[in-house]
Parts: sequence; structure tokens; C-alpha cells
Amino acid sequence: MMDTNQSQMNITVGLQYQGLLGIVLFFIQTAVPSCIFLFINGTLLFTLRSKPVFRETSRYILLYNLLFADTVLLTNSQLLYIIAACRIRLTYPVCGAALMLSHLTTVISPLTLVVMSLERYAAVCYPLRHATIITIKNTGVAIIVVWAFSSLSVIVRVFLILSFPFAELENLQMKDFCGKESILLDPRSDIYEKTFTYFLFASAGVTVTWSYIGVMLAARSASTDKASAKKARNTLLLHLVQLGLSISSTIHNPLLFSIPKSLDRVTTVRIQIVIYLCIIILPRCLSGLIYGLRDQTIRPVFMHLCCQWKRSPSLSDVPTKDKV
Repeated sequence: MMDTNQSQMNITVGLQYQGLLGIVLFFIQTAVPSCIFLFINGTLLFTLRSKPVFRETSRYILLYNLLFADTVLLTNSQLLYIIAACRIRLTYPVCGAALMLSHLTTVISPLTLVVMSLERYAAVCYPLRHATIITIKNTGVAIIVVWAFSSLSVIVRVFLILSFPFAELENLQMKDFCGKESILLDPRSDIYEKTFTYFLFASAGVTVTWSYIGVMLAARSASTDKASAKKARNTLLLHLVQLGLSISSTIHNPLLFSIPKSLDRVTTVRIQIVIYLCIIILPRCLSGLIYGLRDQTIRPVFMHLCCQWKRSPSLSDVPTKDKV
């Protein structure tokens, strides 16, 4: 997500060639999907706080943490794109804060997926000890660790930002669009960015894959609940897909640079918008779509909130169905 500065500049330049109509189309193509998915995520976040079964179950607490991070990241991403499209220059402190918020939530998502995968692994492989291992207290500790690790990465980036020669500036108004390329000029920043990204996603991928293999092996045991093992296996596969989509955001800029230079400006801008929607927006909305429609406990309350706000009974009257 943090590597979208080049796309912002290219889209903005392209919109200058299309005039008011181009700007309107840009907002329709990017803002409308973002608003729809923000509504879905927001509804699901409200759903997960609406009933005790969600507030007292570890996997739903973890899901809330994942959705919260993705929603914040999606909102921040869209705001930066709108600001760039309107050719608004931010100040360096505001831009730095926005970038650090993006980095924080970007790291939280894969780490939360790792914890959710381990929870599913424990539920299938250690069903008798699951209730004692995966407690509300332990879940809270895991979430604190996730946020602490993500915050530590942000602190490192703040120190890298402080190497920027602010004292040489006449004022703090940026002359370019907000992006890490504008304020992270230290060569160590690029080394840190690549090393941290590779480590994060490699570790997350290995952990989720290991959990999936463990569940697959446990499913062959005669003492294992086959239905629960199948559901857990499918959930872990979805986690791998989510991780893959999160990783895809790191190839955003290379994809932009691969667009043929021979294309006209309007076509180029349209391709950039499609890439932005598929790589930046869609991965942040997948969790809401998966759990809002797939989970048998969430689905009744979620659909009630989406479709029957005024006509349906109160939330306490909406039935829920437990699901392992």
C-alpha cells in the first residue's frame, strides 16, 4: 500500500488530460467500490460487537482485529488517492503520519492471519485442550503482541524519516505527492523495507502452510471430527489466499512500470485504476466478504444489519448458529 506514490502521480497527470469528466469517472471507479466495501466492513465490525457470542469467542475477536486494521488501511489509502487526484500537497508531518498509519495496519493484517491460523490448528489438533490454550486472555495477549511488533516497525521507520533534511527546507509544505519516496530518502530505508517485507510474509506463509499441513494430517486420524477438520482446512486455505493478496500489494509499482509506454494517456490511467482496485482495495475487503457470507454464526446478524435495519426485530432476536 505504501508504494502507491508513483500511481498517484501518474493518475493525477492523466486526469489533467481528461478534464472534469475524467475526474468524475476516477471518483466513481475508485470511491464507489471503496465506500461499498467500507460499508460491508463497518457493518461486520458492528456485527462482531453486537452479541456476546462474538465478544467472547477468540476467533471472532481476532477477526475483529483483522477487519479493523483492513478498514483503517482502506480508508487511509482512499483518502491519499483522493488527495493526490485533487492535486493537494500535504505537509511533511501529515504525510509522515499517514504513511506510518498505513504501515502499521499493513503489518497487523498478516500477523493477525497467522494467529487466526494457529487458533484453527489448535482447535483441530488439540480439541480437548483448545479451550484452555485459546482463552480470551491469551487472545488479548496475542493481539497486544501483534500491535507491539507492528508499532516497533513503525518506530524504526520514524527514525529513518528523521534522516530527512527538514532543516534545509524553507517550509514544511511538500512539493510532491505524499508517498514514502518523498520522505524516505535514506538508502537504508529501501534495504529495511525489502528485508522486513520478505521476512514478514515468508514467516507468515510458512506458519499458515504448516498449520494447514497439520490439519490435513490430523484429519486422517480416526479420533478427529472430519467436519471440523474440513472447515478448518478450508479456512486456512482462505488465509493463504488472503496472504497472497496482501503480498500482491508489494508488486503494485512494478506492475505500473510494466504498462506499455505506447498506450495513450487515458488508457494508461484506466489500467492504473484497475490495478489499484484489484491489488490495493480488493485484498482489504476479502475478510468481510468471506466471513460475512460464509460463517454460519455471523451470516444471520450480518444480513439482518445490511438488509433489514428498520423492518427486522432487534439484534437480540436474530438467531445464531455455532460453527467450529
